[in-house]
Amino acid sequence: MKALILVVFLCTAQFSFAGRSPLETVDYVSIDKYLGTWYEIASFPQKFQKGCTATKAEYSLRHDGDLKVLNSCNLGSPEGELKQAEGRAWVKDKKTNAKLKVQFFLREFRFFLFSGNYWILDLDENYDSVLVGDKSRKYLWILSRDPKMNAERYTELVEKAKALKFDVSKLVKTIH
Repeated sequence: MKALILVVFLCTAQFSFAGRSPLETVDYVSIDKYLGTWYEIASFPQKFQKGCTATKAEYSLRHDGDLKVLNSCNLGSPEGELKQAEGRAWVKDKKTNAKLKVQFFLREFRFFLFSGNYWILDLDENYDSVLVGDKSRKYLWILSRDPKMNAERYTELVEKAKALKFDVSKLVKTIH
């Protein structure tokens, strides 16, 4: 059932951008620097993350050059039951490496209909914090290398999202 819900979500995401204004990404992302653990600081609530706290994502290289994505969270509280989902990501824009596709269903094969957009919209020079979304503007994540983020940087990323026409009133801070 969860797999079916994820498939419906991804298919809906693919066809929901009609009429949206363009969305610019960062100029360039070093995939090697991007690898590792990212903690969710805030996000737009999604059904597939319902009940999640202490959410994080771990990125590593796969044998085929794509990325392994391991998302995890604890249900209900930071001490709650561990929930994990393994996925695959690949670069769609090789010039910038800032536009990726992510797929959790049938991840051994790249399927356009089962993948979602993962666009890097802001990234600090030390690769310590990032703003991720997609052009539908239904998905937004603020991530950090640390479970806590400097308030000034958080505000800066929220303002950037707002300038990019995301409805930042939907942002919910993640409990760690």
